Amino acid sequence: MTWKRILIPVTAIPIIALLGYGLTRDPTLIRSPLMGRAASDFVAPTLDGDSIGLAELEGKVVILNFWASWCIPCIQEHPYLMEAARRYDADDLQIIGVIYQDTPENARRFMERHGGGWPSILDQDSRIAIDYGVYGVPETYFIGPDRRIAHKHIGPVDGMLLMSWIERLLAQRSADDAPDAPDADGGADPAASATRRQRGDG
Repeated sequence: MTWKRILIPVTAIPIIALLGYGLTRDPTLIRSPLMGRAASDFVAPTLDGDSIGLAELEGKVVILNFWASWCIPCIQEHPYLMEAARRYDADDLQIIGVIYQDTPENARRFMERHGGGWPSILDQDSRIAIDYGVYGVPETYFIGPDRRIAHKHIGPVDGMLLMSWIERLLAQRSADDAPDAPDADGGADPAASATRRQRGDG
């Protein structure tokens, strides 16, 4: 056996180890660099012929769900999205479906077959998907009332995940809307007021 015959498998060890590590990673736990940043704004046409923009939804929890009619996991998660839409008031939660690499006709048939009253928007040239760094479908972004991205989920969502993040972000809104705690003299706490002003809350 010559050194050349030994060298090939030895040099392959790092590659094999890297592939093995990748296979053990949970793809749903990939952290997006967008977490905590302001969500990219958009205005896009809907399947119903209207248009919707993210800026007009400030103050609500927004679930931005990238999906396609050809996506089997999208069918699996759809009932949980419907349940969330029924459970929460329209003033608290807005679900927006973003149609990913699909035709309006197929997307419309999907919604007619499976239900769901939230708007689905047409992502022309995949511009929205690119801005959000979408790898495939389904992918879901949880956007807080402050329009910052709180969480990204790769793969189908379920009821527990949806409720957990919706409740967390609604609680955040309630905390931000709460009046400043009074100081010892009965007035507003100046430190708390300053913090809120820095965040742009008033």
